[in-house]
Amino acid sequence: MDLLAALLGLLGGVLAGLFGVGGGILFVPTLVLVLGLTQVHAEATSLLAILPTVAAGAWTQSRYGNVRWRSAAVVGVASVAGVEVGVEIAHSLGGTTLRRLFALLVIGVAVNLVTRRQFK
Repeated sequence: MDLLAALLGLLGGVLAGLFGVGGGILFVPTLVLVLGLTQVHAEATSLLAILPTVAAGAWTQSRYGNVRWRSAAVVGVASVAGVEVGVEIAHSLGGTTLRRLFALLVIGVAVNLVTRRQFK
């Protein structure tokens, strides 16, 4: 299982660096479907597991001048408060409801990526 988790981390890191996606979109479904974690445990594990990926990605992107530090700080500070609320809501929902809501999120992100227009 540790080897499988390591492979998940490697693949997730490559995809995060390539597409700039958050780990949750990649890690949570795999942790549930492949490693057999509950939805809540997968979400909590993903939150911790993404820290090294985020740090490495931000450091690398900053070398290219792509990081907007002020925006990142504002989003980051606001996210701390938001995650506290989100964890409480996650604990109040059943696993099935939480899994379905997560699936809707993934579908919404996919539809947005496929249908949005790029303006230059």
